[in-house]
Amino acid sequence: MPDIMIVNRLSRLLGDRRMSIAELQRQPGLSYVTLHNLYSDKSRRVDFETLNKICRALSVQPGDILEYTADRGSAP
Repeated sequence: MPDIMIVNRLSRLLGDRRMSIAELQRQPGLSYVTLHNLYSDKSRRVDFETLNKICRALSVQPGDILEYTADRGSAP
């Protein structure tokens, strides 16, 4: 069974918009530390409330931030 992998695209989204973590953090209810951990791929989980706030702030869908891919190194 292949390993499941969720790819975090937050850094790419912010880079495409030339937006800093601090700019995104100015939105109500978003913590700089939480955003920095997501941006740096240090988070092991994201709660729905945080994901909802990021989606609202960036006008994107959850699938624009998180992408499912199968581990290419594993056999099916």
